[in-house]
Amino acid sequence: MSDGLRHTYAALRAGRAPAGWVRLGGNERGALWMLLAALGFTLNAAFAKTLAQGGMPVFQIAFARAFFALAPLLPFLLAGGLVAFRTRHPGTHLLRALFGAGAMISGFYALSTLPLATVTVLTFTVPLFAVVLSVLLLGEQVRWRRWTATLTGFGGVVIMTLPSLLQDGGFVLEWALLAGLGQAFGIAMSVVLVKRVPASESQPVMVFWFCLASIILTAPLALMQWITPSQEQWILLAAVGVTGFVSQSLIIKAYRSGEASFVAPFDYAKLPIAVLAGWLAFAELPDWATYLGGAIVVGSTLYIARREARPAEGSRF
Repeated sequence: MSDGLRHTYAALRAGRAPAGWVRLGGNERGALWMLLAALGFTLNAAFAKTLAQGGMPVFQIAFARAFFALAPLLPFLLAGGLVAFRTRHPGTHLLRALFGAGAMISGFYALSTLPLATVTVLTFTVPLFAVVLSVLLLGEQVRWRRWTATLTGFGGVVIMTLPSLLQDGGFVLEWALLAGLGQAFGIAMSVVLVKRVPASESQPVMVFWFCLASIILTAPLALMQWITPSQEQWILLAAVGVTGFVSQSLIIKAYRSGEASFVAPFDYAKLPIAVLAGWLAFAELPDWATYLGGAIVVGSTLYIARREARPAEGSRF
C-alpha cells in the first residue's frame, strides 16, 4: 500500500476526513457531492427502468422506493425517541407525499417507455414549474426576464417532444412524455410545499413523514397489481429505495457545503451520465430533438437558478 493510501485509510479509521478532502474549498466539496448525487440519481433511474421494462408494476416500484428509503432513516429517528417523529404540519406532509408519490409513479411509467436521457431532461423542467407554482401558490413576484426564461424552457420541451408527437403526418399523443412532465410537476409541487414548512422542522422528520405517507398512499395500488419479485428484482427494488435516499442526502450535503450558484449547475451532469448509461445498459441514443430541446431547457433553468441564488440582484429582473 502506498503512503498516500495508508494515510487516507488511517484517517478514515480515526473518523477524520483525509487531508486532501480538508484542503478542498466548500464550493469544490459541494460540486463533488453534487456529481455523486447525479450519478446516484442516474443509477436510481436505471434500476427503476430495468424493473419497469421487466414487467414490474410502477405502483410496486413506487412503494418499494418509499419503503426502502425509510429503512436507513429509522435507526436514527428511533434513537431520538417519539419526539423525533413529532410534527405540527401533518396536512402539508400528506399533501407533499401525495404529489411526491404521483411524481414517482409518473416517472417510473415514463422510464418504462422513454429513453433514460429523455426522462432526465424532462426532470430539468422542475425549476420552470416551480416558478409558475411559486407565483400562484406563494404569491412570489417574478419579473419579465425570469418569465422569459421559463417560457423559453417550455419551448425547449416542445422541441424535444415534436418527433414523438408528429408521426406519419399526424398528431400522436405520447402518454409517456406527459408522464415525464407530470413527474416534474409533482416534484415542483413538493418543493413549493417544503417552502410552507417552517425551518424549525428538521430534515429527518420531513423525510420520515414523506416516506411514511408515500408508503400508505402507494401500498393499496401496489397490492392490487402485486407481482412476487425474484431475488434479482428484490435487490433492484431495494437499490431503487437506497440510491434514492442516498442521492437526496448528497444533494443536501452539496448545498450545505458550497454556494448554490456554484453547486447547482453540476446537477446537469446527470444528462451525459444518463446518455452513457442509456447507451450501455439499454442501447438507447437520443435524437437531435432531445439534444437541442435539452440544451434550451438546461440554459433556461441555469438562468433561473442564477437569479434565485442572488435574490437581491434578481429582484431587479
